[in-house]
Amino acid sequence: MKLNTLRRHFRESLKSLGRNGWMTFASISAVTVTLLLVGVFLVIMLNIQHITKQIERDVEIRVHVDLSATEADKDALRAKLEALSGVEKVTYSSKDEELQKLIESFGEDGKSFRLFEQDNPLSDVFIVKAKNPLDTEKIAKQIEPLPSVGKVKYGKGQIEKLFAATKTIRNIGLALIIGLLFTAMFLISNTIKITIFARRREIEIMRLVGATNGFIRWPFFLEGLWLGIFGSVIPIAIVLSAYSYVFDLLYPKLKNTFFQLLPFYPFAWQLAAVLVLLGACIGMWGSMMSVRRFLKV
Repeated sequence: MKLNTLRRHFRESLKSLGRNGWMTFASISAVTVTLLLVGVFLVIMLNIQHITKQIERDVEIRVHVDLSATEADKDALRAKLEALSGVEKVTYSSKDEELQKLIESFGEDGKSFRLFEQDNPLSDVFIVKAKNPLDTEKIAKQIEPLPSVGKVKYGKGQIEKLFAATKTIRNIGLALIIGLLFTAMFLISNTIKITIFARRREIEIMRLVGATNGFIRWPFFLEGLWLGIFGSVIPIAIVLSAYSYVFDLLYPKLKNTFFQLLPFYPFAWQLAAVLVLLGACIGMWGSMMSVRRFLKV
């Protein structure tokens, strides 16, 4: 396509938006409403996924060393743990360190445990992290029969429920987002169909004077692009303003918990780019489908 022709299509597409003011407003409104719903749901689902990943990353296997194990036995056990397939990291925590953690976890009430500092009944512990949290149970079962292992704790019974719940949340979220996108495409396509129907005489004249199908389609294709981009501006502003407010409100309260929200930056730029891209793609798709299927151009 020649550069002059492309410039002409850009000019005509922008002029057409002005000439068909009410239809343009209706189309942009449809994009705005649907992208607002998609944006809100994306923020919720991406933060839920972020939180579940944090929880999964914190899943660990605590290997309590047998009280009769010697230093050589501990070294041998550590080497075997590190050699296991799927293990990312092995950290050693002495029984004194375990007692100190116990005291700190109870706050003021933990002072009573200082009576055990002279005769510590706790075990030394190896903390094992899996590369893939889903392999935690499998790795724990491989550790249980190893020499010098006293107890193996990894939240048996609870961890399986956790992984099942996070998988269900991800699947439901993905299905709902896809459903919203198809709904958005349907609404926008129908709105643009009405716009094109109102201009069918204009298209008929263009065909009578010899315009090719491609020449007719390009301005509508670009109109769909503008409608999608302009329609994404308000959802981006509303969603990011609301997210900034919620983030500032909740961040201090959730700072030291598992439930940490995605940082505002670069999340804001990423979400804005996704919404603009979705708006542009939905607008162009709706426009092209309307021209091709409705007017049979």
